[in-house]
Amino acid sequence: MQGSMFPFGSALPSEAFVRLPDRSFHFQPVPGRLSWSRNYAAKGIKFICACSSLLFQVHGNVYPTGYYNVTMYIGQPARPYFLDLDTGSDLTWLQCDAPCVRCVEAPHPLYRPSNSLVPFEDPICASLHAPGHHNCEDPTQCDYELEYADGGSSLGVLVKDAFAFNYTNGQRLNPRLALGCGYNQVPGASYHPLDGILGLGKGKASIVSQLHSQKLIRNVVGHCLSGRGGGFLFFGDDLYDSSRVVWTSMSSDYTKYYSPGVAELFFGGETTGLKNLPVVFDSGSSYTYLSHVAYQTLTSMMKKELSAKSLKEAPEDETLPLCWKGRRPFKNVHDVKKCFKALALSFTDGKTRTLFELTPEAYLIISNKGNVCLGILNGAEVGLQDLNVIGAISMQDRLVIFDNEKQMIGWMPTNCDQIPKSKAMNT
Repeated sequence: MQGSMFPFGSALPSEAFVRLPDRSFHFQPVPGRLSWSRNYAAKGIKFICACSSLLFQVHGNVYPTGYYNVTMYIGQPARPYFLDLDTGSDLTWLQCDAPCVRCVEAPHPLYRPSNSLVPFEDPICASLHAPGHHNCEDPTQCDYELEYADGGSSLGVLVKDAFAFNYTNGQRLNPRLALGCGYNQVPGASYHPLDGILGLGKGKASIVSQLHSQKLIRNVVGHCLSGRGGGFLFFGDDLYDSSRVVWTSMSSDYTKYYSPGVAELFFGGETTGLKNLPVVFDSGSSYTYLSHVAYQTLTSMMKKELSAKSLKEAPEDETLPLCWKGRRPFKNVHDVKKCFKALALSFTDGKTRTLFELTPEAYLIISNKGNVCLGILNGAEVGLQDLNVIGAISMQDRLVIFDNEKQMIGWMPTNCDQIPKSKAMNT
């Protein structure tokens, strides 16, 4: 799991450039965690002219790297930072020299903040704290603490600084946006060396929401994560043909996250009997997570199905909790996919049923030992309770779109190695 999955904000005091808080943490580091035209005609996928979107190249992979990231240029002068791509949280933050109380290894020098603090009464500050749980020790600054599902955390203060972007039509823009200056980080179980987190969630603090509030883009974010590594991210709604996308409504019951509501789980085209599973999308999670009962049911069905195959469980392979070995090492999922059935999550939107299908490529990896491992994990073991998370592994090789204006989530199969044509891309 990525350390960027599902943060929970809480209020705290603070002192320094920022005033640092009188607060201590028990620190236990835990090791971690393009040609344009080809293939689109055959798949019937058409990208249309982009005039007011922002397009970013994505780097990384689910395995072995363990995350996808983009490069953002922030500050004056603008400097590059590698940020974890996270639709499961709102706040973008950087490890920050404010000074830094506790920071971890990162690809670039620590961010040096501007002197522009976000005040306590700013709506973005309020959006990061539960009502009635934010104490104001200093009205001139907004303190935050984020705790992630893998045990990691970031403590800091909000600042505003310039971001350097290029529209796809070539025009440059340098909006001033709020971000977190994180001066006290505790790495989680899935820690990896990045400069910070790119929060792309639904809240006011999200970079996409802030750009929209300044009337610079439509409030739409989408990504295409390649199973071969890399891909692209975009803000705005003119890089895809909406009529070719499978759409379902965002749930009004799970307003903090990108959720299509509850789902029924299918295995090999047949129902598992598992219904009313609350589901959220989270690119900050490398793998997909099911609630305890759903996980146990699915893995039991898989083991029964595989008992007649030439695969044997490989408990000695600790890459993931459940791995199998064949007569000889596997090179890729294609070598073994015939042994595994397709899965699907079925969402009901009014009278319309929408399927989010998971082929074996969307839930399996090949470990460095040549075994095939299940990229679906037990969410109860990381504190997700009944929540079911569609992670990056299950969103690979399809365009996934979160349209906050229409309150819709959409997806379609896409060759994510083919980055849309534009006059300028943020790399």
